Amino acid sequence: MSRDREAAVRRLLEQAPPPVPPELHANAVRRGARILRRRTLARRVWWLVMLAAGLAFVIWALTAHPWVEPPSETTPPLTGW
Repeated sequence: MSRDREAAVRRLLEQAPPPVPPELHANAVRRGARILRRRTLARRVWWLVMLAAGLAFVIWALTAHPWVEPPSETTPPLTGW
């Protein structure tokens, strides 16, 4: 059984490879270019969204002043001592 298998494998290896379709290269180049364009567009959109988010954060921080401690509402201020 293994000799039959060996002989079949040897016959397959000795045969000429099947021809490659001529349009295969053109299709691969076209698909590759399309994938690169999509990735470039996605990257640019991602950076635009990140820039918009950063700008929105900066505007919010400048208007809301989140680093300032809010005034205390539990104890009245001491005046007139």
